[in-house]
Amino acid sequence: MTLDECRKGIGNGTVYVKSRFAVCTGNSFIQTWKIRGRVKGQSAFNIRVVGTIAKNSRKIDYKYHFSEMGYGGRIPAKALKITVKPKVTQSWPSGARYTYSGTMPGTKTFEEARRKKAFTHTVTAKAGQGSGRLDSIFAVYQPTVTLKPPTPWTLAPPLSMKMTMSAPRWEAASYLANSTGNPERRGAATFSYTVPLTYSAKDGAAEQQVAKHIRQAFLNPQDTKPYMSRKKVPGQKPSAPLHRTRDTGRNEANGRAAIAQCKRHWGPNYTEGGKKECDEYPFRSTLEGAAEPDYDGDAIKFNFSSKPVLKEHNRDAGLLLKGFYAKNRMLADTEDDGFIVKITS
Repeated sequence: MTLDECRKGIGNGTVYVKSRFAVCTGNSFIQTWKIRGRVKGQSAFNIRVVGTIAKNSRKIDYKYHFSEMGYGGRIPAKALKITVKPKVTQSWPSGARYTYSGTMPGTKTFEEARRKKAFTHTVTAKAGQGSGRLDSIFAVYQPTVTLKPPTPWTLAPPLSMKMTMSAPRWEAASYLANSTGNPERRGAATFSYTVPLTYSAKDGAAEQQVAKHIRQAFLNPQDTKPYMSRKKVPGQKPSAPLHRTRDTGRNEANGRAAIAQCKRHWGPNYTEGGKKECDEYPFRSTLEGAAEPDYDGDAIKFNFSSKPVLKEHNRDAGLLLKGFYAKNRMLADTEDDGFIVKITS
């Protein structure tokens, strides 16, 4: 991600997520200068932090950009000391250790930061120190910016600010890329983000009928089969995401439960001689699939939709889903990783 992409992406906000491997944050800092209690001028600058992760890498690169630096009035703004301390402030498990490198200087004056413009900070977590079979590590990465004017000047508060950054995650799942080789470099890092799977309902889209089925389940759930008065399928927003499963038994149970409804409502020849297949949403490869109540006593029965769709549309939608799982390093059989579905038209 470039600085310009970050700047445009943030807009009037503070965080922009381009993907699970490219995020940025930004803050504006405005200082009111006083001496002996009297205001003499103001200075200002922006810091934008772009975080990127190379494919199948455990190293996260953060680039700190100083920009829009200026001041007005008779003040010694060039001598203002700016200290940036980026670090992992929390970690799960707590015993995980991180390697830091890069060009972050710690403290620079306003003028030095203006001339240099950008600094780097990298964070790496070796494999083998995470939790469970996924070897997962979750962390909070937070830069702190502190300001100090030259004596005897004072600045109106705040003199210290914590910047918000998307949380990083490391794992070494055996079913994802880079699961073999150097034991310390297995797996990869991502940013913890509920990523959207996008399907198109446009004419000519390979997955069109599946996309239309999901859109109907989102917008008009009472018109889908099986009927259920309180039906509200998950996967529409980050607060109720979908979760991948690789459990063969559960995957097959989801498929059987969905097919039973296709047969019930469209008859035993719902395939129309093999032209169609029973499409189900939520997907059979998710924990929220049609058989969820068999595994979770709190799940609502019939909170899914089944519908016959053209075989090729079902196949192509499945290929897109499979690629989405791999590309975004979606973890399976855990609620620590979720995704949503967006339908474009």
